[in-house]
Amino acid sequence: MPQTSLMMTLQFSSSGTPVNVQAKHFLIPGLGRYDHKYSPKLPSKFPKTSIFNSHQIPNPILHQPPVNQSVAAIVFGDGSESRLYPLTKRRSEGAIPIASNYRLIDAVVSNCINSNINKIYALTQFNSTSLNSHLSRAYSVASLGKEGFVEVIAAYQSPEDQGWFQGTADAIRRCLWVLEEYPVAEFLVLPGHHLYKMDYQRVIESHRNRKSDITIVASNGITKRDQDPGVGVLKINTENQVMQYSLKSNKEPVNYAVVEAYLFEGYWEDMRSIEAFYQANMECIKKLNTGYNSFCDRDSPVYTIPRNLPPTVVNDAMITDSVIGDGCILNRCKIKSTVVGMRTKIRDGAIIEDSVIMGSDVYQIEDGRESSIKSTSVPIGIGENTEIRKAIVDKNARIGKNVKIINKDNVEEGDREANGYIISGRIMVVLRSAEIPDNSIL
Repeated sequence: MPQTSLMMTLQFSSSGTPVNVQAKHFLIPGLGRYDHKYSPKLPSKFPKTSIFNSHQIPNPILHQPPVNQSVAAIVFGDGSESRLYPLTKRRSEGAIPIASNYRLIDAVVSNCINSNINKIYALTQFNSTSLNSHLSRAYSVASLGKEGFVEVIAAYQSPEDQGWFQGTADAIRRCLWVLEEYPVAEFLVLPGHHLYKMDYQRVIESHRNRKSDITIVASNGITKRDQDPGVGVLKINTENQVMQYSLKSNKEPVNYAVVEAYLFEGYWEDMRSIEAFYQANMECIKKLNTGYNSFCDRDSPVYTIPRNLPPTVVNDAMITDSVIGDGCILNRCKIKSTVVGMRTKIRDGAIIEDSVIMGSDVYQIEDGRESSIKSTSVPIGIGENTEIRKAIVDKNARIGKNVKIINKDNVEEGDREANGYIISGRIMVVLRSAEIPDNSIL
């Protein structure tokens, strides 16, 4: 088997440090050296889908194989433990809607496309039905070059391995058989639920120029994540070599062999909490350059499913500082500093501020013409004279008339899942398909 590099983007941060790991010789930090003899295979070949990139970036690396020929990306799904519950009750983190029209995983896949990496494997694990469907539909429109593809590799069992994937590291280890299919020189391993924009070609160029065994891309930014016991701490020297890695929750640091660090200065959010997800949505509607700004970037666009929805209809509504998705119907309402997802229907007199409304998967026919919905049920959408402030409303929610979703008691944390919502960091989160009756005050 030819020598191959492995590159990983992970988010460790003691000082808000995101990490991108590139490892030659199959060396993964914390896993040990990969055994070339271990090469489990799937019983059948998975279908390939393709992607279209209209903004190809010239390859800056001289005297090296082109990135689209020598590098493949492995995008992995999150595990069973998620801090974005209940948004992950029926979906994985990468499949969570963001910024009206997108899913979280679109940002990472788009980074690959915009970096001229056109071989992309998606290793999906927990609650992956929605994510698998999205990837298959979003990236199958046209060819991404002669050898380009996006291939979904779902968690599987085989005669050699009777159990399911035991986390991210195990998923990657068990799927290294892909190296035999396409003889690429490097692999870029990426979490599918992080939000950032990065030109991977610069990382690859640095890695090759320094002849590194492993390169970790790290940020110097200091954020609230520093207090999180689940984040990692990197110690580097003046030559940007990583000397130690440890977790906040683990007192024993790991000392490395030579590992190089590449400093990344841009925005990077790993969605470690409901509050982080909420803030990422709020920042995408601000005019400042403090958050993720690629949703409106012509040179580095974010790709997603082409849905062919009708344009949004606005009937005498007042909308300020907001993002509105496709196919919405907004009637005589007031919307301020809010992300409104696709197919959202907001009725007369409603007031929505500082919120994330994820929208709906379907349109509901009203005026008594629907056949499958009981006449006594609350219709999908937001009812007349309802007030919503600082909330996340998941898809297909039914919010009745004269409802107030305002965290009236200023609760910090609250589990009201039986009633269709929870409170996390004082943010109201209405569950997917929840029904909030008329005149409710939450």
